[in-house]
Amino acid sequence: MEIPSQYLKNLCKALFAFLVVLSLFFAVKLLAEFRSYGMMGSSNANTITLSGHGEVTAIPDIASVYFTISKDAKTVKDAQEAVAVIEKKALDLLKAKGVADKDIKTSDASFYPKYEYREAICPPIPLGSSGSGVESSMPSPYYCPPGKQTITGYTASESITVKIRNTDDASAIMQGLGATGVSNLSGPNFAIDDEDALKAEARKKAIEDAREKAETLAKDLGVKLGRIANFSEDGGYGGPIYYAKDSMMGAGSAPAPAELPKGENTISSDVTITYEIR
Repeated sequence: MEIPSQYLKNLCKALFAFLVVLSLFFAVKLLAEFRSYGMMGSSNANTITLSGHGEVTAIPDIASVYFTISKDAKTVKDAQEAVAVIEKKALDLLKAKGVADKDIKTSDASFYPKYEYREAICPPIPLGSSGSGVESSMPSPYYCPPGKQTITGYTASESITVKIRNTDDASAIMQGLGATGVSNLSGPNFAIDDEDALKAEARKKAIEDAREKAETLAKDLGVKLGRIANFSEDGGYGGPIYYAKDSMMGAGSAPAPAELPKGENTISSDVTITYEIR
């Protein structure tokens, strides 16, 4: 059966109109997408900002000890030689305990004069003759101003920091150093020698924490996350912070305990991430 030509014309017109409407729909949608992506990174983009926290713990693998050697003498040479005697005893002990030369560092070495303020005694002042014809003077000596600073000797001082890689030896080393005659012995401060990998792991956890919060918020708001517009760590790109869970004992007048608890160190990272949304 032959289809009427007028029907075919109407069908073509309807199909053409449908194609025009469909094209307009996709054009508007495409334009909206371009505008959405064009706003990315601009000040007009909509954003959400979330913070994330991550941390990892690890047992310290090094211990740091600090001490000072200080001696007084009449001359600089004598004071420095007295310091050298104590220093040799301390270094011999450290080497005997297996501490490498690279882990022994002099942080300060100095000498300075010791002063004493002195005033000279004035000579007696005659007061005149007494009735018996004998001259008299002031009954007691007195000091004549001005006085002056006088060098009475010298102090030589040297400060040394030691890194102990076998933390189990920290107690014995502290006890041994205390017997050599050093002063201001402090420590041990337990730490982690290479923190870079732990810092990266803490940062990764913090970023994941912020991302999960952002995805949850975006779902609740009915929006989609876009690119990251801004990122900061610890309030200004600072490195992760760490703190000791157990308080460390410093060295005092009492001997160090047989075993020093190392506890755990916590390395943490806090990040703030701004996501663009569409």
